[in-house]
Amino acid sequence: MTNLNKLLLSLVLAAYLPNALAEDQQTWIDAGKAELAAAKKLQPNNGKAKNVILFIGDGMGISTITGGRIFEGQQKNADGERNQLAFEKLPYLGLSKTYSANQQTPDSAPTMSAIITGVKTNEGVLSLNQAIKRTETNQAVIRANATQTILEKAEAHGLVTGIISTARITHATPAATYAHIPNRDWENDAMLPAEAVKSGVKDIALQLLEQGKMAKGNGIEVVLGGGRKEFLPKAAHDPEYPEKQGERKDGRNLIEAYIAQHNAEYVWNKNQFDAIDPKTTKRLLGLFQPSHMQYEHDRLSDKAGEPSLAEMTSKAIDVLSSHNKGYFLMVEAARIDHASHAGNAYRTFSETAALSDAVKAAMAKVDMNNTLIIVTADHSHSLTLAGYPKRGNPILGKVVAPEATKPTLAEDKQPYTTVSFANGSGYHEHGKHADKVRAGRVENMTKVDTTDPDFHQEALVPLAYETHSAEDVAIFAGGPKAHLFHGVHEQSYIYYVMEDAFGF
Repeated sequence: MTNLNKLLLSLVLAAYLPNALAEDQQTWIDAGKAELAAAKKLQPNNGKAKNVILFIGDGMGISTITGGRIFEGQQKNADGERNQLAFEKLPYLGLSKTYSANQQTPDSAPTMSAIITGVKTNEGVLSLNQAIKRTETNQAVIRANATQTILEKAEAHGLVTGIISTARITHATPAATYAHIPNRDWENDAMLPAEAVKSGVKDIALQLLEQGKMAKGNGIEVVLGGGRKEFLPKAAHDPEYPEKQGERKDGRNLIEAYIAQHNAEYVWNKNQFDAIDPKTTKRLLGLFQPSHMQYEHDRLSDKAGEPSLAEMTSKAIDVLSSHNKGYFLMVEAARIDHASHAGNAYRTFSETAALSDAVKAAMAKVDMNNTLIIVTADHSHSLTLAGYPKRGNPILGKVVAPEATKPTLAEDKQPYTTVSFANGSGYHEHGKHADKVRAGRVENMTKVDTTDPDFHQEALVPLAYETHSAEDVAIFAGGPKAHLFHGVHEQSYIYYVMEDAFGF
């Protein structure tokens, strides 16, 4: 090989693998010794936590973390494989067993209930024990089987609290922190069965407003997310989309009620959010969409503007910290889950990177000596990373083997992608065929740009929506009592570490 050819080869390798030319045997020796030395310096923090921040990557399984790590690195034109998401730098790690009381593969309601109350429960149920059926409409029975959440316990001990979600704030994960209801779908009063209404059952949005009345404390201080329609009456027009109206049939405007009850600041767009002064704001309600907030990839095109998950996290910490009481904050990156249900790995990974940004923002603001940070997931998804792609291959691209220049062909003589889903609606692109289930190898990918943000990965089993998976998920932690995450845990164990850290 001539010197010119060697130079050309090195340039090609550098394009695919930014650090390839810098790596050799000594790279791994040095890295291993440095990591070992850092591990030996770890000292468990047995102090009391003034603050606890719980991050939930909804649907963020191990494969999603790996894919998100590589995606984030490659988006920065860096080495994706050696990249680290912010929460991967936390010093302690465990695994969480996500099955619910009655399901091997769970949904978000019982999994978040387990995390937030320490008690596993049934599919669809929010912060009630497993004696409750999803069809229960008797309020006395519901209250008798309620399980106290760590947020409620924090309120009862005089701390301030906050919840953030890129989903509707009445959706399963955020709702589990404050609501006790047998059916996660009862987000507004129009969804309640007549028997439940007669018995005095209150919908999830109303329970948010009355959280301080239903449990000890004075209510949640910071609420940021989507879901305006759950709080507005049917006669009310949405401020951003006048053609849309609220969904409440009781005629109540719960946004106005929250403002009046708590003397709170209310925002629904980015300019209003940016104008909030944390030093003078003691209560903050932000609802940025009628339903879920935009995906991070689409956020900047929102006509009213939306804050990022990192911006909401930073603002919430500033508002809560101004009380000088200590706080509990839950932050959910909800749309990781939604993107995977749609079979759209680009948005799955970009939402995971957005969660990493939020964790990074939090770590930069708090004192890790008195703040416990936990990053985990409620469940996983059927997303897989497979084939034998070369180092540095685009994570959303087609599989290209080491030393090859063309994609590897499957037995059907067609290329295939590194990322796929075990089930779901299958391949779509740019909105085409979005109303059809197209599982299997329905189209030759040779001329398809599989890295396009609107590409939906191929799936094996045809379903209208991709499903969750039953695999264990990771628990990352740092701060007081973080070392108590040390192995494979029941998901409900996470609650007890938070409780112990607070010293309740």
